[in-house]
This record gives sequence, structure tokens and C-alpha cells, in this order.
Amino acid sequence: MTSTGRGIRRVCALAAVTAAATLGATGSAPAATKWLCGPGVAHDPCRPSLSTTFYRGWDARAGSSTPRRDRDRGVACFYVYPTVSNQQSRLATKRVDPEIRSIALYQAARFSQLCRVYAPVYRQATVPALQAGTTTRRDYLTAYGDVENAFDAFLRRIGRHRGFVLLGHSQGSYHLERLIRRRIDNHRALRRRMVSAVLLGGNVTVRERSDRGGTFRRVPTCRRTTQLSCVLAFSTFNETPPAASLFGRGASRVADFLGLPEGSKVEAACTNPAALGSSRSATLSSVVPTQPFAPGTLIAAGISLLGLQWPAASTTFVQSNGAFTGRCSRAGGAHVLRIASAPGTPVPKASPTPDWGLHLVDANIAQGDLVKVLRSQIRAYARR
Repeated sequence: MTSTGRGIRRVCALAAVTAAATLGATGSAPAATKWLCGPGVAHDPCRPSLSTTFYRGWDARAGSSTPRRDRDRGVACFYVYPTVSNQQSRLATKRVDPEIRSIALYQAARFSQLCRVYAPVYRQATVPALQAGTTTRRDYLTAYGDVENAFDAFLRRIGRHRGFVLLGHSQGSYHLERLIRRRIDNHRALRRRMVSAVLLGGNVTVRERSDRGGTFRRVPTCRRTTQLSCVLAFSTFNETPPAASLFGRGASRVADFLGLPEGSKVEAACTNPAALGSSRSATLSSVVPTQPFAPGTLIAAGISLLGLQWPAASTTFVQSNGAFTGRCSRAGGAHVLRIASAPGTPVPKASPTPDWGLHLVDANIAQGDLVKVLRSQIRAYARR
């Protein structure tokens, strides 16, 4: 490990110790939904310019352009961001901090070429609380309550006749899993309106070698690009996950807090968006913003530990086609998206520890492929 890497990890560790002494739940009463992204939001981070510099492989420049936003096909998107708040409390307030805006740009903005993205600000369990190990079931249920209330507000805003896509990562995925279980899985009308759910890094489970029967009874994982009312889910690693890995094994503390099913008869779902319904290896289309993640935050420190310095460009995004390949793998008893670096592509390091794998790139490593799948699904929904 480099001295820089050791220094960053010491900073993270110090932050965790400091947080443990000061963290406390905010305990404030619920309020009306506050929107990070959506119609009427000024400086919406989910709706930037889509200007993109394209690369073949890691760094062979192939030109630049600005993808056009698709015409409205009667589908809106609801995004719930992951654990990202740097606030020194167990539960974040609804303040829109720089890291909240950054994560929306990194994870949700690219989907604005397909749908209008709505994203609520919610009182989430924070990064310092996660590091300090002080989060509680009540904290996650409070956060979930904000998400469920925002989903109801979202449905009211889009009207009864629009379809919707759910987008989440990590804590955001867990909240959406609970939402689907409670509100959609057994509700035929809402299930038909759900075009797709992208639930990354959230340990969605299925019966072994099946497409459902774990987290959800009726909502399956996606096996075709035109399949509707299904789930896209994976966690990213580039080596065999350790025995204590936090992802790919279908069990977690957060899942337990939120009442999500676990057990020996289920496994984590893996749907490779570049090769749905297959375990073959396929080239991936990776998309990342050129703007650095919110400087000085713990997530920014974790991203730096990955060791991935993407090619520089003057556009909003860079898209590297074929820099990585990926396949769903069950090596080591975990079920994950196992990626490999193509020749000339740096090999990313697990961050912040090997047990996390490449969790911090889940939403970007195959973002171009996810956009393609969702475009096919939205068009199929519009034809129905």
C-alpha cells in the first residue's frame, strides 16, 4: 500500500472514531418531500449537459458528442441515492450537501436521457455512522419512511397513467427493495407500471438458480432486454470475494434491519446488463463524470483508493467502451459481477477494504449498458 493510501485510510479511521463519540439521531419530525432532482428543482444535478467524450478501451479517444434526450414515452424515474452523507450524526438532515449533488451526477444523471429523474432528499444513515457501527434499525426505518412518503408524492406528481423505473444503489437499493416488497410485489396494477428496477449493491436475493423467490415473490430478475416489471441487480468484484464480503452473499445487517429475507436457500442475484440471461463474459460500457466527487468527503477518499484515474476530458462525461469485461460468477460461494481489466486498463483496488470489493463503481462500471437495457424496456412499455 502506498503512503497516500495509508494516509487516507487513517483519515477514514479517525473520522469513524470521532463520529462514534458524537453521533446521535436527529429525531426531527417528518416533513413534506424535498426534491434533489425533478421538475421545478433549480440546478438539478440529475439533468446536466450529456456531453460525452468516447474512448475505445481505456484511453483510445474515439470522438465526442452530446447524446440527445429521448422523446417522452410516458415513463418517469425514481432514484434513491446510497449511503453518502458526511454529516456527523446517525441520521442526515435534509440539507443538500455537495456529496448528495455529486452522487446524483455520478449515478442518476445519465438516465435523464431516457426519463425525467425524480430524487428525494431523505434522512439517511450516514457514512460516519456506518463506519462507527452505530446505526440502528430505527434509523433505517426512519430513512425508509422518508423514501416511501417520497414515492407516494412521486406517484401523485406523475399521475396514474405513467410507468416508472426505480433506480438505487447500496442503502438506496435496500430501501427500494423494502418498498417493492411492501407496495409493489403484491399489487398487480403497480407491478405492471414498474418498467424496471435497477437495484445495485443491495444484495437482492433469489432462490438458488432461480429468478425470484427471495427478496420478491412475483418480481423476477431481468433475463431479456425487453422484459418488463423485473429487476437488474449486481455487486462488482474483480477477484474472488472474501469469505466475509459484504456483498454477493445475500445477507447483511441492513437487510436484517429492513426485514428483507435471508437464509441458506437463497443467493444474491446477478444480472449482467451486457449479457442478460447469460453467464458469459461481455465487454462493458463504463460511464463516469469528469467532475471530481465532492472533495474532502469520505466517499471521495474511498474513490481515490480505487486507483482509477479516468481519462481527462472537457465534456460532462467520459464513456469507455471495452475497458472492462464482466460476467456473473459464483466463485467462492458469492454471486457477483466479476470484472476484468482489458489490456491497458488499470486494475482497480477494492475500497475501502477487500470485503467491499468494487462497491464504489457499481453504478458506473456498466452504466452505458444499463442505459441501453432501460431504453429497450421503456420502448417495450410504450408499445404495450
